Amino acid sequence: MTAPLRLRLDGGALVDNWRALAALSGDAACGAAVKADGYGLGAREVVVRLAEAGCRDFFVATWAEAAALAPLGVTLSVLHGVRAEDMAAAAAIAGARPVLNTAAQVARWRAAGGGACDVMLDTGMNRLGVSANEVAAGLLDGLAIETLMSHLACGDEDGPMNARQRGALVAVGERVAARRLSLANSAGIGLGRDYTFDLTRPGLALYGGLPRADFPAAIRQVAWPEAQILQRRTLHAGDTIGYNATFTAPRDLPVAILNIGYADGYWRGFSGRGTARAGGAALPVIGRVSMDLIAVDISAAPALDEGDWVGLDFDLSRAAALSGMSQYELLTGLGARFDRVWS
Repeated sequence: MTAPLRLRLDGGALVDNWRALAALSGDAACGAAVKADGYGLGAREVVVRLAEAGCRDFFVATWAEAAALAPLGVTLSVLHGVRAEDMAAAAAIAGARPVLNTAAQVARWRAAGGGACDVMLDTGMNRLGVSANEVAAGLLDGLAIETLMSHLACGDEDGPMNARQRGALVAVGERVAARRLSLANSAGIGLGRDYTFDLTRPGLALYGGLPRADFPAAIRQVAWPEAQILQRRTLHAGDTIGYNATFTAPRDLPVAILNIGYADGYWRGFSGRGTARAGGAALPVIGRVSMDLIAVDISAAPALDEGDWVGLDFDLSRAAALSGMSQYELLTGLGARFDRVWS
């Protein structure tokens, strides 16, 4: 059974983006954040393509995400660490390591026999991670640490916090027996070689997002939503359409009703602002975006009819500005009802 909406996914663009990020990473290995189902694109398909291209380090958030990717035989770091409830999975999933974030997680891992792990150091994000003081008190002594990592709070901006976080990681790294240091996400890669260390962890830029306005690489769009026309209708001058009657037809208009809405990640912020496209024709979204449906003015493509497909303008930078959502939200919000079609 096929869905009346689909996500066109460009595998070539995905791989090209990773290669561009790997080149910017210099001597550092370039991994890939594939949490949240590959930022909404489909983690399994993303991992297969990037592993074939040479990526060797993949990052997920939870052990459920790790279990779903385990059959691919890749190396996985589980960013949210290891709860008591996760220990059975942590022992069973070959190639998956916890990123230990708290003293309790460190103790739990030691009690289970230890083994290779990663550690998150809090250098100022004040989210997840052990503190420098805990490390100085010996918290990590004797652990088999593969990667000591931290996370930039303001990597998409130029400011003093980036250098402070970098310095804090270096200081702790000098006393911890970790094989690698890692700090840079997509935005951090854009800060230059001082931030790439031994391993980079891009996410957004892999999938076509621009993490910084001055990002020093050509990043290609990967995901393009398309929706099928469920009904063609005519609005007469003075007619309204959609919830709260926010749009009034200034003249007779041909209108297409598309099978997509905010339940699919096409957010209400696109109401009266978004654009669909058919060939070279721009089709403005009119009225409110609802849960499952939007309406578009097809005056510029009057031959469109029920059953035809149209694309949604989903250039991430432009769509973020129009909708008021971040590029991350636009990607990870892409719903399960899409048929994901890779080229």
